[in-house]
Amino acid sequence: MKPIAIFRHSPTEGPGYFAEFLDERGIPWQLIRIDANDAVPSDASKFSGLVFMGGPMSVNDDLPWIPPVLALTRDSVARDIPVLGHCLGGQLISKALGGVVTRNPVKEIGWGKATVSDNNTARAWFGDTQTFEAFHWHGETFSLPQGATHLLSSMHCANQAYALGKHFALQCHVEMTGQMIRDWSEVGANEIAASASSPAVQSASAMQAQMADKLPQLHAVARQLYQRWVEGLVAG
Repeated sequence: MKPIAIFRHSPTEGPGYFAEFLDERGIPWQLIRIDANDAVPSDASKFSGLVFMGGPMSVNDDLPWIPPVLALTRDSVARDIPVLGHCLGGQLISKALGGVVTRNPVKEIGWGKATVSDNNTARAWFGDTQTFEAFHWHGETFSLPQGATHLLSSMHCANQAYALGKHFALQCHVEMTGQMIRDWSEVGANEIAASASSPAVQSASAMQAQMADKLPQLHAVARQLYQRWVEGLVAG
């Protein structure tokens, strides 16, 4: 099988649990480190799928790598090569496919309930799960591209996930590991402090105190989603 291309946009926002999922199943993958100036591939057919991770920037920023990433996403969708996005990654997919990314009503940082939509597509992706505690870290939100199906929402963000055929985008983070939460808490300490008045922002200590209880369920949801997504990978 051709490798899955995983795009990292920030040193602390790597593939996390998604890499563990792939390694356990012997699925090859290649890390493209946008944060280290790796070149954006121009041909999606070299990969069995594309995965975009998170990052502190906005898809609306004037950054040199964003236009080629959007073009690569459109190329992948045109070839029916599955794409998967986490937070910033979901926003990139939305923008590539004609959606818009705007400021969310409030910033979401930390653990928060996510509710699965009541439709057949959502059940196909999430199985029997109706709600779960997702991990959030975002100040913007995406609209759904034309033809996409709404899959997930939270109290403070209406669009938390959507699917378009074999393509899947998340606003929240299901890829988290304990180390990633600790790292983000350190790197994002100033952002947490500046956003403390938001009803959807937790302190670093509160986030970390809940890890032991909530990460196992988050990983169970991630496995369900990732298993569905890898079934669409292009062999060869």
